[in-house]
Order: sequence, then C-alpha cells, then structure tokens
Amino acid sequence: MEAMRKPEWLQKKVNPAAHAEMEGLLKELNLNTVCQQARCPNITECFRQRQATFLILGRACTRLCSFCSVSKEVPLPPEQGEPTAVAEAVCRLKLSHVVITSPTRDDLPDGGAGQYAETVAAIRRASPATKIELLIPDFQEDQEALKTVLASAPDILGHNLETVPRLYAIRSGADYQRSLRLLADAHRLEPELKTKSGLMLGLGEEEDELLAVFTDLVAAGCSYLSLGQYLAPSRQHYPVQRFVEPERFDRLKEQALAAGLLHVESAPYVRSSYMADRYGERPEIL
Repeated sequence: MEAMRKPEWLQKKVNPAAHAEMEGLLKELNLNTVCQQARCPNITECFRQRQATFLILGRACTRLCSFCSVSKEVPLPPEQGEPTAVAEAVCRLKLSHVVITSPTRDDLPDGGAGQYAETVAAIRRASPATKIELLIPDFQEDQEALKTVLASAPDILGHNLETVPRLYAIRSGADYQRSLRLLADAHRLEPELKTKSGLMLGLGEEEDELLAVFTDLVAAGCSYLSLGQYLAPSRQHYPVQRFVEPERFDRLKEQALAAGLLHVESAPYVRSSYMADRYGERPEIL
C-alpha cells in the first residue's frame, strides 16, 4: 500500500542538531529512551526541554507488533546498574516528573517487574520530590509481577491498550481483555493509584469502537487517557489508514471525559508520555 501524504497539521520537524546535549548524557550513562527507539516525532521538542522517557530493560522486544519500531533482536539480560543510572539522569536533568517504560520482556521470569521496582526505589532515594510514572507491559497477567510494581509505589501506572479490540491482530502476543484486566487489577489492588492508558488513532478504528473502549476503561477504574495519531515508522510497518483531523480529536476528548475519564490529552501529536506532567494538574471542563 502506498504511504499516505501527511496533511498540513502533521508537519512537525525533527532537528537532530538540537539533540546533542541529551544524547551525550544518555550515552555517558548508557541509557535508552523510547523517544529514540520509537522514532517519536516530539523528540526535538522534548529533548530541547531536557525531557525524556527512559526505556529500561534494553531495546529489544519479545513481541512483534506491526506498528512499532522498537528492536526485535534477541534481548539481553537486565543491566544491574541501570536503575542507578536512570536516577542519576533524573537528578542531572532536574526532572519533576519522569516516565519509565520498557519493551515487553516475556523472556524474563517476572517480565522485568523487579527492574521497574528497583528503578523506582533508586529515583526515590536520589530525587524524592520527583513524580514517577510507569508505563508497563502486560506481564502476561502475572499477578506477582504486577504486585511487585505496585509495591514500589509509583505515582501513576500506565498500560496502553493502543487500539480497539477488532484491530488487535497488529499487537502480536497481546490481548485486549488481558490488558483491561491488568488495569482493573491495578485499580483493585491500589484504589488510590491513578491508572492511565493510551490509544493510537488512524489504524482503521470506527468511532463507536472508540466509545466502547472509553466505557471499558472507566469500568476498569482507569483515570487518564492519551489519544494521538498513529504514524507508521517505515513502509514496512502497518500503514496509516487515516489522518485524523484535529477537530475529531477535540470531539473524542469530550466524549472520553463524558464517559467518566478524569483527564484526557487528545491531539495529533499526543503520545502516552508526551507532556505527562499535565495529567491531574487541573480539572477538565467540558
């Protein structure tokens, strides 16, 4: 399928020359970011503001999602010094809010939950005032792995549904109901913890399907949601089916809030960790 031409509202420029300071720090500390690995279009904006979403547990994923550019190589064992390095980066960047995520690591007995917990602990020791948001995989619904992460007491726990149930074939190895149950279990185990999810638009979803997902998320106790435009990383990835107009993002935000979500960020360039410190900072008004 021939790639669709981007409309005028999707012309954000990436300027690699502006990344030098951040990339130097990441290289020095041997750290990865999802900003780089997922080829995020917001990378220049975020790196200029000394913001980054740290990717722990390596760069290789054990799943084969057809929309994602994260490496599909054989994963390496977790780096023992990684939690300390992330904490040092948080301090040097003076981050008030940090997002930590990872590729899916089905090869590890705990799915990487222990590394998440150690990273949270290291940040708490080094920068106690920093709010910590975790964006976790489904851990194959391992309750002990989820409890390990929850016991580390993050400020926000995220898990992205990514798309509507009908399109889950693009999420090889994932299951819509399993992801919903993870969010519901997190809310059941820690009712005061705010949970968060994210959806990509433009994959072929219909509006009624999105409204059903909003209802499912509220039923699972989810508080926060991000809605953004899917952009195929290359011609080899799942092709964009539609470039969603900014006005439709606005309408979907209103519908998600009306469904019962507490805070929604919805715009073409929104990503699950983009401007993450906005969530919960003020009440949304329809």
